[in-house]
Formats: sequence, structure tokens, C-alpha cells
Amino acid sequence: MTTILVTGGTGTLGRAVVARLLAAGHDVRSLSRRPPAGAERPRLRSYAVDLRDGSGLAPAVAGVETVVHCASSPSGDTEAAGRLVEAARAAGVRHLVYISIVGVDRIPLGYYRAKLDVERLIADSGVGWTVLRTTQFHDLVLRLVKAGARLPVLPVPAGVRLQPVDVREVAARLAELASGAPAGRVADLGGPEVRDARDLVRDTLRAGGRRRVLVPVWVPGKVFGALRRGENLTLRHADGTRSYGDFLAERSGGGVEAGGGVEADGGVKAGR
Repeated sequence: MTTILVTGGTGTLGRAVVARLLAAGHDVRSLSRRPPAGAERPRLRSYAVDLRDGSGLAPAVAGVETVVHCASSPSGDTEAAGRLVEAARAAGVRHLVYISIVGVDRIPLGYYRAKLDVERLIADSGVGWTVLRTTQFHDLVLRLVKAGARLPVLPVPAGVRLQPVDVREVAARLAELASGAPAGRVADLGGPEVRDARDLVRDTLRAGGRRRVLVPVWVPGKVFGALRRGENLTLRHADGTRSYGDFLAERSGGGVEAGGGVEADGGVKAGR
């Protein structure tokens, strides 16, 4: 079987990718700045690597055939990817697999622009490559709602829809791609449902037994204009099978009914 390196191997997606690759019989190297303590699992080796300065990267990549790049951060992604690409070329890696986001070329968000820059960097690397774009993970939607629910009034961007996808389904697809030949830009992967942001917030609050006042907010600007146009969606590739409701039910141990929360009448225009 192939020796496959996973960057960000202790993150939400990275852990799931590592598990999938191990189950498929591959030898896996997991990279993170702070690998977990404890005994190594069979066919899994953990490496302490900081992509921000490249420390520890060369020995981790030596002898690797495929790299799955899952590591990401709010800043410095392009520089980190550049170091990874250089190390991969030097080590003779034959396949770079990168996880990106639906809409990175259409939504003018700084983080998205960096992801698009990394896509281009990998495509021009001289190494065989595959890029998969997906919609937002269920886990991200949950985190955002929980963060907002710290306040008694929760603003919700009006007119925004999301198509959340299960991280395990993304991991399964990445593992499949990593096991094959370089394929370039492959079909996007989105969740099975397109949901209004307000409905997702309501369901999340109900699943957590919380009640908050929901205030629809019309947010101006190019980013939210693109979101209202659905540039974050991939309607032709709603290939995921686990809905956000399934995700919440699994976490809460029961069913999740539609509705919940307390919604304020009218809306609020956000300032610039």
C-alpha cells in the first residue's frame, strides 16, 4: 500500500482522513504542530511539523508518495503551502491532494482568496495534483451558532443559504482521491440539502435546548452579496447523504424538529 502524509492530521478533517486511510490499509504519516502524546497506532506515525517555518518538514516527507493537505489557518496558508510544495518536489512526491472550498473563486473573502492562491500554487507545482472543493462542514455551522448563542440576541444574515456537508463524507472522498492517480480539479462535493441560515440556527438551538432571540440582519457588501447569490453552493453536486439534521440528532441522541428559538419581527440593516 501507499505511504500517505496528511497535514493537519489532528484537526477535525485530518483525523477523519487519517482514519479512512488506515482502514484502507495505507501507511499514514500525520503532521501537526503538536502531535498527540501516547503510543503510535499500527501503520501510523506522527510528526511534529510547523508549516509556518518548515521545521521538521523534510524528514516527514521523505519516502512519501502522496500528500493530503488538510492543514489550514486564517493567515499564512499560501506561504505554508509553498514550503510544503518545495519539500514534496525535493522528496519526489507524486501526488498532492488539496481540500478547498466551493466559491473560492467567486466570494471575495480574504481567506477564500488565499485558498484559491494555494490551488494555483499546487496546480503549478510540477507535482501531480488533485483539488476537491466542498461546502461548509456541519461542525463549522455548529461552532458558529454556539459562539453566537453566548448572547441573548443572535443576529442571522438574511438571505444567506448554506449546504453543509458531513466531514466524514469529505474524508471518505479525499481518501479515495489520495488512493488514486492525480485527477486535477474534480467535481465539487456538497451536502444533500440547501438550508436557510436562519433555519440552521433554529435547529441548532433546539438541539442544544437553548432559546435565543433571532434577528435577521441584511449585511451589505460584496461578500454577503455573493452569499445571497448562492456562490457558496454546489447544487449540481449535492452528493452528501447525511443532512445537518442527521448530524444534530447523532450529537444530541435524539430527533431534531424544525423550528425552535424565538425570532424577532422585521430586520436590521447592518452598518458598513
